[in-house]
Amino acid sequence: MKRQNINGNSLIILSAFAASFLIITILATHMDKKIEPVVSLSISEEAKETMNAGQDSTAEVAIDAEYDDDYAADDYSYTAKGEEASETVTVSAKEATAVLEKTVYTVTKYEAPVSMYTSDTVNVRSGAGTDYDKVGKLKWGSNVEVTGETNNGWYEVSYKDSTAFIKGDYVVQSLPGIPYLFVGDSRTVQLKMAVGSSDKAYIAEIGEGYSYFKSTVLPKISTCAGNGTKMIINFGVNDLANAGKYIKLVNNNIDTWINAGITVYYAAVTPVGNCPTVTNAQIEAFNTRLQTELDPRVNWIDGYSYLQQAGFSTADGLHYSSDTYKSLYSYYMSVINQQ
Repeated sequence: MKRQNINGNSLIILSAFAASFLIITILATHMDKKIEPVVSLSISEEAKETMNAGQDSTAEVAIDAEYDDDYAADDYSYTAKGEEASETVTVSAKEATAVLEKTVYTVTKYEAPVSMYTSDTVNVRSGAGTDYDKVGKLKWGSNVEVTGETNNGWYEVSYKDSTAFIKGDYVVQSLPGIPYLFVGDSRTVQLKMAVGSSDKAYIAEIGEGYSYFKSTVLPKISTCAGNGTKMIINFGVNDLANAGKYIKLVNNNIDTWINAGITVYYAAVTPVGNCPTVTNAQIEAFNTRLQTELDPRVNWIDGYSYLQQAGFSTADGLHYSSDTYKSLYSYYMSVINQQ
């Protein structure tokens, strides 16, 4: 058992919870680190006397933690699931107050359940706050039976024969547009193979270009994308000479897409290696023209510069390895999430 000195000011905050021998068990959820430790604080008689006297001194607090092996830890060491571990944790006065308090809320029940949908992948929790346990997860577009709403912006839902809660930001009344729609050529096909499609749709074919975009992709966009969809266009590597046609097609349809609630991105044609049919000089000229002449409401994603700096792996000079596609996808998401 390790012991940590905690300032008397922190102990005063804990005094309302003190008894002759006090053990407080807290479940604290750390979303960024995906850690769910169960922490116990044991306060000695000496510590209790110190905080009752309001003295600004220190006392020892023993801290035990049990960690779930399902989660990855950055700052905590932990043992296999079900085993106990001892850990030293620094608790400030501010942190002590935050840790000991759970979100308090009230629920207004509906007269009858309402059918609604999740607008993104979302956690389902045991209470209306991120400090409550995660009891499950729902994917984009999941139908949920909503039984009430809270005064702090959460919905009460029926989940696996019990009651649970979902943050209101992720629940909508009608089926939303898919979160992400990727349209393009073989590079988009292989991106799908690398990163999957749980919350994404793809309209892409190997070896295609402008004609395919105009005749096949354009009519399908409205069937896949809707309010809230982020559409990423990635055409051009197979027909770099058609830059003007791509610009005209996108600019002629941007009003329709925006009015439908779609946010439009054009992803730069990314670099090639030792490719016999395409050069990076041609790609750079294509990218420069599109970035300059596309409607300013089209968001530009400069994956070309990213891969030139981060590096990429390709077997044939044109198509990337799975790791490169994953890296490029992460870059796309970082740009999209910053806007």
